[in-house]
Amino acid sequence: MRPTAALSSLGLLLLVAAFGLAAALALGSARIPLADVLAALLGRTDQVQADIVLSLRLPRALSALACGSLLALSGALLQALLRNPLAEPYVLGVSGGASVAALLALWAGLGSYGVTASASAGAMLATGLVFLLGAQAFRRSVDSSGAGVHLLLVGVILGAGFGAMVAFILSIAPESQLRSMVFWMLGDLNGADRYGLPLAGLFLLLALTLPLARDLNLMLLGDAQAYALGVEVRRVRVAVVVLASVAAGLAISVAGSIGFVGLVVPHALRLWLGNDQRWLLPACTVAGGAFLVIADTLARTLVAPMQLPVGVLTALIGVPVFLWLLLRHHGARA
Repeated sequence: MRPTAALSSLGLLLLVAAFGLAAALALGSARIPLADVLAALLGRTDQVQADIVLSLRLPRALSALACGSLLALSGALLQALLRNPLAEPYVLGVSGGASVAALLALWAGLGSYGVTASASAGAMLATGLVFLLGAQAFRRSVDSSGAGVHLLLVGVILGAGFGAMVAFILSIAPESQLRSMVFWMLGDLNGADRYGLPLAGLFLLLALTLPLARDLNLMLLGDAQAYALGVEVRRVRVAVVVLASVAAGLAISVAGSIGFVGLVVPHALRLWLGNDQRWLLPACTVAGGAFLVIADTLARTLVAPMQLPVGVLTALIGVPVFLWLLLRHHGARA
């Protein structure tokens, strides 16, 4: 894609993200006109509306924006590294490790910050296990395609093990804690107001990721060709794995286990923008944030005053969209 067309597409995605944020601040069990939302942001409205916008909706919307961006960025990095459109943090077992640690923290009554720290540690531990067990395949392989399949298989197996541990914890957990555990497992942004860390992490990860875009483009041609063109393939592999894992861990620790963002968003944008990582990575970051903000707004408003777990909405939206994209892509190739 030409730079002018890519910039136009990125600008369109930014407009969608801005629209999603505006809708998130205005819609809910109590609807607030956009003019009053703007007045609340400027400190020129009554205290009730200011509390709703500034204390409840804005932190949750920013948390959704940051977590969706991190999940989409993580999925895009892993798909580029492994050259597999099905690669994402959840397939590699990162979500399972974070879920086990978070449920144990909820059971122990550690509080929101304890759950966040535990989920982050669990995500990092799961990532370490996956790549420790898959490291031998990467060391023996000059080309990452076969090693990537091996890594995905390791992740699926570990994910099944973590799933069994989650089922065991849920089966013996006290009934008073079971609802909060289930909502966390489904992905829930209710009360997610700790947006500072994921937002700061997002900007830092983007600053570290974008310089790798050229190397990832060359590695898409094959690792042997990338070696010949001067790419330090093993160093890039390690960097991408660490960055993708940290991004997923930050998102999961705040929003819980939310699926399909890291799978559907990069795949859809790859069909639209092409596979140039210089444009795909920032586009996925913007689109992932917009997608989760809009999904969370729907979760808050569809059955208001009740709230649905946002992970339910992302799955309900993601499954048919991914199937449609997949069938459309194969139909175009046929």
